[in-house]
Amino acid sequence: MDLFDNPGTLAAIPIEDGALALLAQLPLPLSNADVFAQLLAQTPWREESVVVYGKRHLQPRLSAWYGDASYTYSGLRLAPLPWTALLLEIRAAVETVCGQRFNSVLLNRYRNERDSMGMHSDDEPELGAEPVIASLSYGTTRTFILRHKRNKQTLRLPLEDGSLLLMSGQLQRHWVHGINKSTRPLGERLNLTFRYIA
Repeated sequence: MDLFDNPGTLAAIPIEDGALALLAQLPLPLSNADVFAQLLAQTPWREESVVVYGKRHLQPRLSAWYGDASYTYSGLRLAPLPWTALLLEIRAAVETVCGQRFNSVLLNRYRNERDSMGMHSDDEPELGAEPVIASLSYGTTRTFILRHKRNKQTLRLPLEDGSLLLMSGQLQRHWVHGINKSTRPLGERLNLTFRYIA
């Protein structure tokens, strides 16, 4: 089944060397504000440190890892927390929209404009040759930046409250992505990236 052949669901975004699609609002019985508040309160947020170019740094955001498998990136090994009822409900909705199975989710909390995500690819071996990653956003809109590794083509996508972005195909092989710091004051944003760990 084509990931993008369901009218009224994900809308394909034209991009070379990969597949990208966006849904403006993930359908859930809870409001976006309720989901945001529950995730904020229920999650045991941690400030992790990662190795970048041989040096250890604190990540400029808080995070939590849930699911059925451990995950390793940038010298950091994450043991999964057990799924909560809310995360299982969200995962079911994401899987329905995407037509994919996911067994893990990384939650990132951007507390303000100073929190960010460096440019990177989700290309760890346990994600497989063509990772399918569903990125769900709640709270303040932040600009998601994609940059092609070879020709440096850049795409900027504002990810709004309740939006779902699906990355698949060869995207992680050919592109990097991230969230920049901002010079203007910004409120909190929560991001959930669902993935399948082999």
